[in-house]
Order: sequence, then structure tokens, then C-alpha cells
Amino acid sequence: MESSLFLRGLAIGLAIAAPVGPIGILCIRRSLASGFPLGFLTGMGAAAADGVYGAVAAFGLTAVSSFLVAQQGWFRLVGGAALIALGLQIALKRPSPARSQGRAADARAESLAGAFASTFVLTLANPATILSFIAIFAGLGLGEIAGAGAARSTLGASTVVLGVFLGSAAWWLFLAGVTAALSRQVPPMLLLWINRLSGVALLAFGLAALASFFV
Repeated sequence: MESSLFLRGLAIGLAIAAPVGPIGILCIRRSLASGFPLGFLTGMGAAAADGVYGAVAAFGLTAVSSFLVAQQGWFRLVGGAALIALGLQIALKRPSPARSQGRAADARAESLAGAFASTFVLTLANPATILSFIAIFAGLGLGEIAGAGAARSTLGASTVVLGVFLGSAAWWLFLAGVTAALSRQVPPMLLLWINRLSGVALLAFGLAALASFFV
């Protein structure tokens, strides 16, 4: 029973993490500019947030989920503003002519803890994600976990949450690893355009989030 729950949680984590979005763009850009550790920790921040939202859904914390959904407008406002600031910063950044020096400078400018924290907060700032978790849980027949006996409910929900976290983490490990491996083939001029395109994409995501607040 628990192994089945774990596998379903793993599938949920992969399904939530894999679609391209602002966190994926950040992971790719940081892996290219600063190497695997910064890119991977960027993804792990999102994986940790996915685990939090997975726990809310798995343990049937309806009061928490209702509060998050009710306040999602304000979360979008803050998250949108943060994405706009990040987008402008990245779009205006010029890579160093010396790749090794550039990576060292980027690593100093943004710590591993900062990379993790930024995406953790950005992912939590999109509480509509909880609706995705609830819908997927219902579709996979996981909605009954919270209604089981107390001990079984806790064990089953914890197993699903672990699967969600590891599934999401596996995707970010793959994405950061592949991108970092290819980074030495990217010339500085191309990295400049990647910075600009990444910044514009993040700016667009941020503006969309702000627009949804006022609609």
C-alpha cells in the first residue's frame, strides 16, 4: 500500500515540477551562469515548496488551503513584483568575458541559501498550486487518505508527501545537471542573449501575475 502511495506521490511531484515556468527559467539560467550547485538549489527551493503544498493536500488541511486560495490575489501581487525585479536584474546583467571568473562572481553575488530561499518563496507565492494538488490527488484516488484511520492516515499522507518532494527534486536534479553539463559550450555572447530572454520571460510572468490581481 505504502509503495503504491509513494509511486503516485513521485508521479505527482514530477508532473508539478516539469512544466516550463519561471522557476524552470531561473534554474536553467543559474545553472548556465553559475554552475550546477546554484541551479540545483534553485530547483530544490521549488521542491520544498511543492512538498509543503503536497502536505496541505495529503493531510486534508482544508482550513489552510482555503486561506491560501482566499488570499491568492495578494500572493500574486507580491510574487509578480518579485518576478519583475528578478527579470529586470537578469535582463540587464552582462556575463563576464572569463567564464570561470564570471561563475565565481555570480556565486558570490547570490549564495546557495539565497537561491534556495528565493524559489521557495516564489513557489509558495502561487497558492493556486494547491488547487492543482487537490485536483491531482482526487484524480489519482488519494482523497481518501485523510479519511482513513489516524495512524494509517498519517503514514499514508507522509509517504505521498515524500514521493512528491523526491519526484520534484529528481526533475530539478536532471534539469540542473544537463544544463550545467552543457554550459561550457555556451559562448559569452549567447549567454548574454539567454540572460536577456530569461529576464524578459520572467518579466512577462510577473506582469501576468500583477494583471491577474487587478482583473
